[in-house]
Amino acid sequence: MSIKYNPATLNRIEKLIEETGYILRYERGTFQSGYCVLEQKKVVVLNKFLQTEGRINTLIDLISTLNIEPSHLSPDNRKLYEELAAKFEES
Repeated sequence: MSIKYNPATLNRIEKLIEETGYILRYERGTFQSGYCVLEQKKVVVLNKFLQTEGRINTLIDLISTLNIEPSHLSPDNRKLYEELAAKFEES
């Protein structure tokens, strides 16, 4: 899968994360990985100064760390998740 680094792709990935029950916020902070996950509250905080490509890459890295059950996703998000999961395995 070739990822297009544009706002539409970012929007799709954000919707996938939100469908898993996590709240996605963009805030100022010093996150070494570009994000912070508050597991108890299911909140993901991303560095708001990241550009679109950085946000996409950070969210892809983040998705690989979350416990996501693909069967609970909508068909579109399941397809996207499976494409991203294949990318995780390549890395």
